[in-house]
Amino acid sequence: VQLVESGGGMVQPGGSLRLSCAASGFTFSSYDMTWVRQAPGKGPEWISLINNGGDSTYFADSVKRRFTITRDNAKNTLYLHMNNLKPEDPARYYCARVDWDTGYGAYDYWGQGTQVTVSS
Repeated sequence: VQLVESGGGMVQPGGSLRLSCAASGFTFSSYDMTWVRQAPGKGPEWISLINNGGDSTYFADSVKRRFTITRDNAKNTLYLHMNNLKPEDPARYYCARVDWDTGYGAYDYWGQGTQVTVSS
């Protein structure tokens, strides 16, 4: 299993970025996927989840109505569309696979993350 994030970078407040997570080594369309971020000195923060079919999405209040999560199962790729980026959004953003076989939705595989910086 491999998850590789890309698309991070520096953007001005109010700007937009699209993060990608390329998945391989498993049947991507069979798994829910999630995004988690971690800012320096803070714990991980769950921000969004999408079901395996892509028709159900969930967001943390901190990003609701600004971020969108999508997936392309034909391309084995997960996306996070981030709009109206704020000074509190800078973090390293990780995608993770959700394993419901555990009974509680463990995040069993993670990517290496991609850094997002918001600065004027």
